Amino acid sequence: MNYTQAYARFNALFKNELSDDEARALLVELYEKGESFEEIAAAAKVMREHSIKLDLESTLRDEIIDIVGTGGDKSGTFNISTTASIVLSSLGCKVAKHGSGSATSKSGSADVLSALGLNLTLSVEKQIKMLKECGFVFMFAMNHHPCMKHIMPIRRSLSHRTIFNMLGPLANPAGANKQVIGVFDVAYIERFSKALNELGTQKSMVLSSLDGLDEVSICGVTHYTLIEQNSMTQGEINPEAYGFKLMPLESIKGGESVQNAKITRAILRGDDKGPKKDIVLLNGACALHVDGKARDIQEGIEMMRYAIESKKAWDKLSEIIRLSYIV
Repeated sequence: MNYTQAYARFNALFKNELSDDEARALLVELYEKGESFEEIAAAAKVMREHSIKLDLESTLRDEIIDIVGTGGDKSGTFNISTTASIVLSSLGCKVAKHGSGSATSKSGSADVLSALGLNLTLSVEKQIKMLKECGFVFMFAMNHHPCMKHIMPIRRSLSHRTIFNMLGPLANPAGANKQVIGVFDVAYIERFSKALNELGTQKSMVLSSLDGLDEVSICGVTHYTLIEQNSMTQGEINPEAYGFKLMPLESIKGGESVQNAKITRAILRGDDKGPKKDIVLLNGACALHVDGKARDIQEGIEMMRYAIESKKAWDKLSEIIRLSYIV
């Protein structure tokens, strides 16, 4: 499908004009052939148009950043980008985190944040206030994408990931134009980067590790593309180049939301000093670089480490939870 055809089919899907069988066939067709960047960009544009958005002042919108994985890698890791997001907000980033419950994992970002004690039922007005007051807001996808109510059962009926794993990061209700997005396969880095460019991103990094993670990996080399002002630059991140030891995938695995919340607390409190902390440092460092807060990834790592070891990140978690009930 070209862009126009994909836009028309997804617009029909979001308007509930396709039968369940037609919708399922569309998602399976795209999965089996591999989604093109035109299809990804068109579907994301439709999803944005049908969403409930945060009406931010342009100056605030220019500041916000999101760090998110597409899911679909079936790795069983803990909630790495969600943990990194909290650290980032303690360093002065304006994090507009968009996420949902588990789709292809045991614990989505909404699941772990709820287990940590965050109130996920904020109105749009309160979400904006929270973003302004503490530099972090979580936008629960189900509250911002009402059309997904009739799409979600179809998505869940499939045993594999769908294009909707990709669309969530591209349909941030706050309009984040600075993003770090992990994809489930290195083959999708170029497609995702072109889609982001088509959608007008300010500055973003799309990455995937050679061991199949939708994160910067601590287990091997990660490939990335940096998109800025219509230019795309490719590179790779080798953890050993930044002083980290390569670790097995087992060392960063998580579980259900309660277990993952314990892992996040242990990292932010400074109790976990192993590979789980290291992978949070790496992923957050990329976001700091994209956000312009760090000159490079190495400086970003040191900033992330400082935020954790000084307890700034732990204090920020407490502030975020408390504010989510009183804004």
